[in-house]
Amino acid sequence: MRSSLLAVLTTVLVASLYSRAGYAAVPIPKAPDVNARAYILVDHFSGRVLAQDHADDREEPASLTKLMTSYAVFKALRENRLKLTDPVTISEHAWRSEGSRTFVQVGSTVPAEVLIKGMIVQSGNDATIALAEKIGGTESAFAQLMNEYAKRLGMKSSNFVNADGLPDPNHYTTARDMAILANALISEFPEYYQWYSIHEFTWNNIKQQNRNGLLLRDPTVDGMKTGHTDSAGFCLVTSAKRDNMRLVSVVMGSSSIKGREDASSALLNYGYTFYETGLVKKAGDPLLKPRVYKSADGYVQLSVPSNIVLTVARGQLANLKSTPRLLKEPLVAPLAANQPIGELTITDQAGAVVSRVPLTPGKAVPEAGLWTRATDSVRLWFN
Repeated sequence: MRSSLLAVLTTVLVASLYSRAGYAAVPIPKAPDVNARAYILVDHFSGRVLAQDHADDREEPASLTKLMTSYAVFKALRENRLKLTDPVTISEHAWRSEGSRTFVQVGSTVPAEVLIKGMIVQSGNDATIALAEKIGGTESAFAQLMNEYAKRLGMKSSNFVNADGLPDPNHYTTARDMAILANALISEFPEYYQWYSIHEFTWNNIKQQNRNGLLLRDPTVDGMKTGHTDSAGFCLVTSAKRDNMRLVSVVMGSSSIKGREDASSALLNYGYTFYETGLVKKAGDPLLKPRVYKSADGYVQLSVPSNIVLTVARGQLANLKSTPRLLKEPLVAPLAANQPIGELTITDQAGAVVSRVPLTPGKAVPEAGLWTRATDSVRLWFN
């Protein structure tokens, strides 16, 4: 297996050579070989998978589990079932937890915000279990909540039996599911996402460093979470933003701390070297204004219902072509708002279809009065 550093240098060199040769877009090579049993690289804004290997294999998440715990905790904060200032009593079960710790004391009360930071920065199992018990009553009940949220997010190959990620035969996930979860955390909870970039955290006069070494190695990295057990290997979910492009990488089953960091770095550099992401069309921008028979206004403005963000080979974004068309003619009122009436086809320079998106009215188009409907009925006979 080639070294991750050599893979990064190779991809950058290839990009440089093609750039000097004057090519409009860099041909995209195979993703680098990395030190991991499974991995995936996804563009956050478009959702496009840029690289993957064994991304659907069942893996132990170890402390990556705490991303799912965080999601459930953030949901509780959003829904006012938990406040950052709420005191949380540390049970003996939480205090006796194995593995990494925030060093909270049994029977003490600790503010929820302190426990959240202890869970995210220090990966403290004691802090994590205390939060789970606060929200779910018991850790097992909280795990049921985790599984329900995972199901809603579309994490089809995950099951959680605890909040901290200690090994269990029924506790598993995949690299793809972890990417889905990471993207959801970034999108849904921007106010809390900043905690994943904290470099160190002190509690009980004990200072601990964030285990994500890429936060120091790469200034564009601002999250997210590490994980490790003997059986899971070394795992890392990473998110980085360069210019307006955010990538999420998931590396599972690496052989060392350095291995998971090098693997994540190689994947991120591969994505940023060979791909670019941009806004192609804005929601609501008029793209077609066809005639609508039997309507008061006579015409309807069609647009895409949401922003179209695409990830393509670097150098190709400016060459994309957008072609709007109606699905059928003639159009006859009434028409519902957001009813698919047309389609926008986006193609690349070679004519290959990159995306197809429905075109819809921004608002409903009601029927006109009796006279207009009657005269348009006559016009339709001759259409």
